[in-house]
Amino acid sequence: MPATLSSTKTAAALRTSARVSVELLLILVMAAVALWILGRMWSVVWPLIVGLLLTTLTWPLARFLRRRGWHPALAASVVTVLFLLVASGIVALIAVPVASQSGELADGVVEGIQKLREWAAGPPLNIGDDQITDAFDAAIARLQNSVGSMVTAVATGVGTVFNGVVTAVLALFLMFFFLKDGPRFLPWLTRQLPGRLATDVPIVAARGWNTLGAFVRSQAFVGLLDAVFIGIGLWILGVPLVLPLAVLTFVSAFVPIVGALFAGLVAVLIALVSNGLTDALIVLAIIVVVQQLEGNVFQPVIQSRGLGLHAAVVLLAVTLGGSLAGVVGSLLAVPVAALIAVVWNYVREQLSDPAQEPESDESYAGAAVPS
Repeated sequence: MPATLSSTKTAAALRTSARVSVELLLILVMAAVALWILGRMWSVVWPLIVGLLLTTLTWPLARFLRRRGWHPALAASVVTVLFLLVASGIVALIAVPVASQSGELADGVVEGIQKLREWAAGPPLNIGDDQITDAFDAAIARLQNSVGSMVTAVATGVGTVFNGVVTAVLALFLMFFFLKDGPRFLPWLTRQLPGRLATDVPIVAARGWNTLGAFVRSQAFVGLLDAVFIGIGLWILGVPLVLPLAVLTFVSAFVPIVGALFAGLVAVLIALVSNGLTDALIVLAIIVVVQQLEGNVFQPVIQSRGLGLHAAVVLLAVTLGGSLAGVVGSLLAVPVAALIAVVWNYVREQLSDPAQEPESDESYAGAAVPS
């Protein structure tokens, strides 16, 4: 006879499934409430996150100075000033050569536009000057009809820039205070928390700090690889402004997706106006190959080793973060996934039974032979 289902076991399984479903639903509701609160406090949370990431980048130097006997405030001040000088130097390294060759670039842009018109006038497009003029007139009319939306867009852009400046200033101040008082945070936190939380939370916070440091270092290494490979390709082709483009590639690596697209677009445009269409296409091919290697090989492998995450988890985290929160989500997806892994691993450690050492053969033999 075929086996029949047990009503008792079926009811127990259904009750267990219902209980687990209710618990998961409560967890999802709590997560949604936490994300809503985080969104309401984003103007404060975002500078805090940026300040933490900058602190992980500059903390090794501050720690070195503190171990040499420097006062914490002096060490934090020196590191903050050095960071500002380096950041200003990077901006100057990009802006000064571009400004010095702006005339040549402008002439190249005009020449490139003329070449595009000549190419469009020939086969297979056969677009005449009258059609181009009509297209320009239509574009101008469209712009005139959308002046209101353009003003709104400009106002929004100005507001975004202003918010970015405020965020950068707050992040720098927070970085200074983190460098100065950071080592005192965990002891203070231990004194504020009751019971077992006084032990668990500082341990998780220390592990999370190490994880953030690994993320920033790995991201900087990936950006350095991109800058070196793309810079070598531009130098071989004789594209001008190689050093500023390499620096721009390195800096933009800290902004996933959009940063790479922006740096690549600038490099292709400069190659087009200076070296022609063929070299521009070669530069585009080099950038596509390097970006594919970065996204599918360098970044997942390096970050998976530094953060303890599998390469597939890194790829899925970046994809999910970008779909949920755009560029900011892509930037924070990997460190958030790594922090979740830190919490999960610690919870597993606390909930796991202590490993029992297997008894050796000698113990069995000793037990079998009476003394």
